[in-house]
Amino acid sequence: VADLIDHVGKNPLDLLVNNAGIAIVKPFCEITPVEWEQTVGVNITAPFMLMQHFAPEMPPGSSIVNILSIAATTGFANWSAYCMSKFALEGFSQCVREELRDRKIRVINVYPTATDTNIWTNIEGQWPRHKMISPEEVASTVAHALSRPADVALENISISSLAGNL
Repeated sequence: VADLIDHVGKNPLDLLVNNAGIAIVKPFCEITPVEWEQTVGVNITAPFMLMQHFAPEMPPGSSIVNILSIAATTGFANWSAYCMSKFALEGFSQCVREELRDRKIRVINVYPTATDTNIWTNIEGQWPRHKMISPEEVASTVAHALSRPADVALENISISSLAGNL
């Protein structure tokens, strides 16, 4: 985060996409303090720092896109750290949306179901990746939301696979 902020500096952005995420999948009693801090750091602290740094200089018509997850609205066994972090980012995003609304800056939250990305390579178990949505579908959906007129916001977008849930 610090490297990105140093690289961009105070140059105003018209688009910020918070898309990084990590998942620790295990019973909550087994999550180590280091795993907890990593999850919070990547999934909550980084988007907070980026929005806090860049939003004040964003011009009207700009957008902030937060790639959340269905886990921002639904709890899943053994996904407590991940779900907590996504729930927290969801709440924070709603607050930021209201703070930036008068400045005509959109905050768009995207809630994909399981997406076939490399996050799954570090999660134990067999996951039916054929049922997952593609990253390209998520990107296409975000592009559509961003293509709306500047005074229109698709604020909460859910994306699901018709192949079913995991």
